[in-house]
Amino acid sequence: MKHLKVTVNGTVYDVQVEEAAATAPPAGTAPAASPVPAAVPAPAPKAAAPAGGETIASPMPGTIVRVAVKAGQSVKKDDVLLVLEAMKMENEIVSPHDATVAAVLVDKGDAVNAGTPLVSLG
Repeated sequence: MKHLKVTVNGTVYDVQVEEAAATAPPAGTAPAASPVPAAVPAPAPKAAAPAGGETIASPMPGTIVRVAVKAGQSVKKDDVLLVLEAMKMENEIVSPHDATVAAVLVDKGDAVNAGTPLVSLG
């Protein structure tokens, strides 16, 4: 058995893989063609945080279930910026103070890790 770490959409899984014994095809037959995985397109790059702005980062890994603001919008202290689902709980990510949203760096449905930039405030 081999112990491997596999990352899928930003989520890390610990897996164990057992190697199957290689067997020769019966005499007179061609070996079976091995399947070739299809290429997966890379996700579109997200907007970069503007220089000099304050970045609100994800406090934990999870999935963005709602984005409540857009660039240029004014927010007050404790206004909800977005909702992050983690461990089957919805967590509101709020503004730490009055500000203007400079950029929203994630979209609904994005999987994020702890520390991933979510919103930039100007």
